[in-house]
Amino acid sequence: MAKTIQRVLIYRLGSLGDTLVALPALHLVARAFPGAERRLLTNFPVNVKAPPAAAVVENTGLVQGYFRYAVGTRSVSELLSLWWTLVRWRPEVLVYLAPPRGVGAAKRDVAFFRLCGIRRIVGAPVTEDLHNNRIENAEGWLEPEASRLARCVAELGDAYLDDPASWDLRLTEVERAKAAEVLGGAGERPWIAVSIGTKNQSNDWGRENWRELLRRLAAMYPGYGLAITGAAVDAEYSESIAEGWRGVASGGPVLNLCGKLTPRESGAVFARSRVFLGHDSGPMHLAAAMQTPCVGIFSARNIPRVWFPYGRRHRVLYHRVECAGCRLETCIVEKKRCLTSITVDEVLAEVRGVLDSLRGDS
Repeated sequence: MAKTIQRVLIYRLGSLGDTLVALPALHLVARAFPGAERRLLTNFPVNVKAPPAAAVVENTGLVQGYFRYAVGTRSVSELLSLWWTLVRWRPEVLVYLAPPRGVGAAKRDVAFFRLCGIRRIVGAPVTEDLHNNRIENAEGWLEPEASRLARCVAELGDAYLDDPASWDLRLTEVERAKAAEVLGGAGERPWIAVSIGTKNQSNDWGRENWRELLRRLAAMYPGYGLAITGAAVDAEYSESIAEGWRGVASGGPVLNLCGKLTPRESGAVFARSRVFLGHDSGPMHLAAAMQTPCVGIFSARNIPRVWFPYGRRHRVLYHRVECAGCRLETCIVEKKRCLTSITVDEVLAEVRGVLDSLRGDS
């Protein structure tokens, strides 16, 4: 009889969105090693006790603990400390889900984990094919990151990317009740969810665009409410764009929930919304995981599809320009023309398309 695996280490770095696109792979790992203790080796912000990943996977049962990793560290003492921590825990399997940093870096990671005594390593992108997102069509579009991760861990089984269960955050009744409480205070009505948060200036569509879009949506859908979510730092920006909605006499209620909900509670709000509108961001991937149709407003800093919301119900606005794939976090020279060329009319048409299709399904 094969030995039962008792300890599995999962290596995944990144922010909210990075964790969310790895959900199908995390569910697959849980199915492959149901009796094992699964811990996540991930990055922690400075002076914070919990990693960003915990905001997503807590209460899911997908992982049972975390180890701290200092991204990009060259400190011998930190690496020795991590080595000793892993040697003492004695994981039998490593599942490598870290974002690609080069085949050479992946091979160095594998060598380090071997020194930690881990014999079986799954998913390390030590070939160009596993490291890179595959080209999907003649236009050069690339496969979604969730698909690349699924290929990396295919030896464990099928990640079932198109099955909603593979994206299940297993929200608790308390989290769902919180969403019902904050939305229910405004009465029973359909909701449009919005999040303008983004890490990069190059992804920000702009206040005036958002304000005008919300003004027109409020007039077009008078029975709807507007729920804006995000971090506390997004509250002022969100309040500013909400003026467009509030300026319409027939507009429904506005809830600025920035900083008032956990990411998982925000997910529960998205689950009760008809559509989500946002930038290329973690909240967009959160809404997609909740199976809420998304309208994503994307810059061309990345090649299409790698970070698009996964699924067929979503609509993405993306203008390809000569400098597409620049990966800039701040765009000065071109003044974000890939993004600012996306008009309010274009976005409005996609939102109407989503909401009209839902009416047809009901």
